[in-house]
Amino acid sequence: MSSKLTAIKSAASAASRFVLDRRQAVPELVGNHKDFLIISGLAGAVYDMSSLTSQGDHFYGLGGAMGAATMMGLGLALARPDKRVLVVTGDGELLMSLGSLCTIGVINPPNLSIVCVDNGHYGETGFQKTHTYRGVDIEQFAKGAGISRTTTVSKKEEIAGASKMLRDGNGTAFVLLTVAPTEAPKVKLNLDGAVCRVQFRKTQLPAN
Repeated sequence: MSSKLTAIKSAASAASRFVLDRRQAVPELVGNHKDFLIISGLAGAVYDMSSLTSQGDHFYGLGGAMGAATMMGLGLALARPDKRVLVVTGDGELLMSLGSLCTIGVINPPNLSIVCVDNGHYGETGFQKTHTYRGVDIEQFAKGAGISRTTTVSKKEEIAGASKMLRDGNGTAFVLLTVAPTEAPKVKLNLDGAVCRVQFRKTQLPAN
């Protein structure tokens, strides 16, 4: 098979995976966002979750700290075992910190769930294609890292089961949500890290 034909087939296969509308799929997958303390990665993910949560005090979104979301989520899950913690990040951000999945797999906090919204593109730096568009499967990385509860969602009918998995079980859950390479909902972000930190801490401190 010629390299040109292989490339054409690979591109067609990739295009068939990235079809869901993130503006519908992310809210449907997350469901009631108030069920979680939420950490979001930057780029599309922070817009997805800022729009969904109205930047409530149970939400902490990142801007610029690429690769940090999963480990921040791990720390929060360990600090607050009484709460379910949800990390929502993108493929570009998670590709920078795949080693974090190994640490999470070894510790396996029962109250941590991770959603990777995979559109096959780096939304923060110019919309270049990521490795996932070329066939890299982050769910397989999560499995290899020791996270036993994983799934990929690429069709609408798969969302309900994955949403349930985020809330159930006694172990970390990982959901790879493949979506079309379209823009996330645009909202005005609060990029004052100090203000966001104080707001988020209010949910973690006991009432006086």
